[in-house]
Amino acid sequence: MSNSKRRQRTYDHRLKELVRSTGIIDIALQRGVPRSTVRGWLTKNMSDVITVDVLDMSLVELQREVVALRRRNARLIALLRLIITVMKVTHFTLSQIRLPQEAQKLRVLQAIEYSRKHFPLKTFLRVIGLSHGRYREWKRVECGLDDLPSCPRLSPHQLTVAEMRTIQEMVTSEKYRHVATGTLARLAERMGEVFASPSTWYRLVRIHKWRTTAFGTQLDDGSYHLDRNPRRT
Repeated sequence: MSNSKRRQRTYDHRLKELVRSTGIIDIALQRGVPRSTVRGWLTKNMSDVITVDVLDMSLVELQREVVALRRRNARLIALLRLIITVMKVTHFTLSQIRLPQEAQKLRVLQAIEYSRKHFPLKTFLRVIGLSHGRYREWKRVECGLDDLPSCPRLSPHQLTVAEMRTIQEMVTSEKYRHVATGTLARLAERMGEVFASPSTWYRLVRIHKWRTTAFGTQLDDGSYHLDRNPRRT
């Protein structure tokens, strides 16, 4: 059984608007539009139509737009390559950087939310070196984003690689060999280098054997550095 339903034809809204604004129906008639349809355009109210602005641009305007977009795209690619190269050379990663202030974390979170429109969250976090756990902790705003002792933590604080390296360097340094480990912990906090309790420093010294013995300072690789006045830990 054949379908005898008449197919409804559609016409460009710009053609309708041209006929309505000029009153010349021959413009549409020459393009095969029935006369009754054209006269209906003149008597009926036109409905609002939302279109893309590029459809109203001329060929020259479109070509200029393409050239401008290509130039902008090339600049962005060059800037992105420079940033990625610097990050690789300097081994930059947020896993080794502490952001104690709320404003700093908010700026990173805002950049992440904007980038999620164009990249998956997993990809962006891997590029900047931010773990999912740290990202989720920043998203908790019950106590704000500042690193304050009054804000309860759901999990123990984990030191970054850079902080661990700083602790090792200060414990085994000749400059601080006369300073007790607990004093070093407070000194590092005042210097803004490491924010960890003295008990954490004692634990790391014991585990990694960054201690001063009768033979000298024992380094992480097991070798000793000779000291005249061994420092007690």
